[in-house]
Formats: sequence, C-alpha cells, structure tokens
Amino acid sequence: MPLDPEPAPLSQPPSGPASGAAHDRVYRALRTRIMHGQIAPGAALTLRGIAKAFGVSMTPARESVRRLAAEGALTLSASGRVATPSLTNDRIEELASLRAMLEPELASRALPRAHFALIDRLEAINAGVSQAVARHDASGYIRANLEFHRTLYLRAQAPAILALTETVWLQLGPTMASLYGRLNRTEPPPHHRLILAALRAGDEPGLRLAVRTDATQGLRLLKEK
Repeated sequence: MPLDPEPAPLSQPPSGPASGAAHDRVYRALRTRIMHGQIAPGAALTLRGIAKAFGVSMTPARESVRRLAAEGALTLSASGRVATPSLTNDRIEELASLRAMLEPELASRALPRAHFALIDRLEAINAGVSQAVARHDASGYIRANLEFHRTLYLRAQAPAILALTETVWLQLGPTMASLYGRLNRTEPPPHHRLILAALRAGDEPGLRLAVRTDATQGLRLLKEK
C-alpha cells in the first residue's frame, strides 16, 4: 500500500454514480486487505496513498475510509490521520469474547444443515489452510482460515449474526497477521479437525466447544503480560 506523508482532509462529499462505483470498489478491496492481515496493526495510511494505490480520485478514497472507520477497521483522528488499529489487551479480550459468543451460535445453527457435501468442502478448504502454512503465507493462511469459518456459518442462515461476526474479523485482521507470526505455525489449527469431527457426529456441544476454542485461544496469546 503506497503511503503519503501528508494526510488529506476528509470534508468533500462524493459526486455522481461513477464516484459511487469507485468508492464501493475501493471500500471492498481495502476491506479485504485489512481483514486478511495485509496491512500491519497501527500502519498509517493517507487518502493520497489509497487513491494512488487503487487508481481513483480523492473522493472515493475518502468515502471508503469513512465507511471502514465506522466499522472499526480504521481509526480516524481529528487531524485526519488514518491508521489500522493497534489493539490493546482489553480490546483483544473484548473481541475474543465477541467471537466466543457469536461463532458457536452460528456453528450450532449450521449443524442441522451440515450435509456431507459441506463437510467435504470444509475438508478441502482446510487443506488450503495447510498449504498456506507450508508456504509461510500469513495472508493466505488468514484468508483460508476465514473461508473455512464463513463456509460453515453461511449454513446457519443467520445473516445478522454473520454480519456482526465479519465486523469482528475485520477489526482483528491486522492483529491476526501478528498472531500468525507469533505462533510460528507448522500445521493447520488443530481445532479445525475437532470441528469437522463434531459435524460428522452431529455433536452440538463438541462443535460449540471446538469453535469457541479455535476462535479465542490464539487471540488470547497476543495479550501482553
């Protein structure tokens, strides 16, 4: 992500359909980069840098930043400084607690619809997680790991809960890259195997426990003593 040392003001409104389409494209692309840990925690961004990176004017860059700031993916100071959040211990614990509440519920709701084709799909995605680990590809690991969870949770048919969960993932994205480096993974998350086993067995308590542990155990290792 190219950076510009001089943040631009965030005061001009968007103009016209073309600006709206560009704004949506930049928003989605930048959102994906943040969620997949491609931007470090506390990294400073500027509107000029964002506009240059995506080949757009300042207006769609500005609107994308505003939207992402509203979701907690970026911080925006009164002076116009834009950055990805550096999470404190309390914030990590808060977001881990949200994952512990939301994700087991999604998994539980998905369980009655967890047919064999879904489990096979999750097995294939988990193989992709393994490949990312073997390549030492932090972003690829985060992307495949989130795909594993999202694929399961879509079967819950609970879009409001899933939207809240994805907002938590978005806020955690930069920090998840740090977590990957700290854990120095050499194999996929062990709780994925427990999730798959619980799905095959129709074991709801086991599924909730495996999902909760997978979602929170690593995050809590990030907390500074």
